[in-house]
Amino acid sequence: MKSIKNLTRFTYETAAFQGWRLSISRAGAVFTKYFSDKKYGSEKKSFAAAETALAGLNALLEGAKRVNGKHTATTIRKAGKLLEQV
Repeated sequence: MKSIKNLTRFTYETAAFQGWRLSISRAGAVFTKYFSDKKYGSEKKSFAAAETALAGLNALLEGAKRVNGKHTATTIRKAGKLLEQV
């Protein structure tokens, strides 16, 4: 599978982690979550979970209110909860 914007594949043979990393930076806030192949069962399933989380996070951040160019604390908290649920 090919990496797409904001999703990066980690497949190092010497590392304990193999899976996908979602990392997105918007308006001064950085959101990162790892999707392990081991936890989700396969590379395809972890990618699907990462894609779902990315779509939800993009939807939340696109419609979010900004104050002085930064996301509000409420938006950041909602994004954190969204990433925890996946």
